[in-house]
Amino acid sequence: MDETAIREAAIDWLIRQRDPAFAEWEAFAEWLASDERRASIYHEMAAADADMADLLAAAPPPAAPVVAAQADNVIPISRRRFNGWLSGAVAASVMAMMGYAVFQAQPSPYSIETAAGERRSVTLADGSKIDLNGATRLTLDRRDARLATLDRGEALFTVVHDDKRPFVVHAGGAELRDVGTVFNVVSDRGELAVAVAEGAVIYNPDAEAVPLNAGRTLRVRSGASAILLGNADPAVMTSWRQNRLVYDGAPLAQVAADISRNLGFAVTASPAVAARPFRGVIALDRESDRFLARLGPLLDVKVERGQQGWVLTNPPQ
Repeated sequence: MDETAIREAAIDWLIRQRDPAFAEWEAFAEWLASDERRASIYHEMAAADADMADLLAAAPPPAAPVVAAQADNVIPISRRRFNGWLSGAVAASVMAMMGYAVFQAQPSPYSIETAAGERRSVTLADGSKIDLNGATRLTLDRRDARLATLDRGEALFTVVHDDKRPFVVHAGGAELRDVGTVFNVVSDRGELAVAVAEGAVIYNPDAEAVPLNAGRTLRVRSGASAILLGNADPAVMTSWRQNRLVYDGAPLAQVAADISRNLGFAVTASPAVAARPFRGVIALDRESDRFLARLGPLLDVKVERGQQGWVLTNPPQ
């Protein structure tokens, strides 16, 4: 497909996605992934579309560029502005779609919350299942079983796919839209992490529209200038449910936060070791003394008692 045809197709996708009934997210993900030029041009079109939306309402925060980690290299994906593509009938169509008013029933939200070290499972009316890890707060809507908000913490979503009603998760200021999926989401301390074990997810379908297929991960920090994409074993993504934490270079600050969420006793990493990477498997054990005695040698740190829990720090020389 030549560039002109790709641009025409990208415009068509943008217009169709403005319809609240749009349900072709799987087809869109396949179209986007089949040619690297399509993703670049689509992001370009979406950026120009955002400029047009500024004429009608206050603009949302600018979308972050997407970068992919490949062979330890970070490769930026350009999102250049393209002026003048919205013209004539196409511009009129987009403006008309932006002006649609959609009636929605008043929401009836309720929240489910777990303490650190506690886990819960929730089965929704449509058969979808959500597993909540510790220190997690999830908001659901009694009138819409296809909508969830992860206020904080970690949850594993096992979604019953419905082409006409995609399942939507709001977390960390972003929207995740399923395409028939099992995916894990962590929203903690200003960082959002998404890992897709089965199916696919669209990250921010109305902005970056990043497709995440099985085995793909995404990480973004609030206020950061980039979205980080990566790969992981799908079995590892859900390993916390089997009381195992598996890492391939995660900083000890993240490891400490994961331990706290899963086991319920506070663990932090001192500034001296917070950024140190760890590769390995941690078997979770709720017997704190036994677990912490093994943790120090495994992470090559000293585990000492602090004022607000346990602290990982440099071992004595």
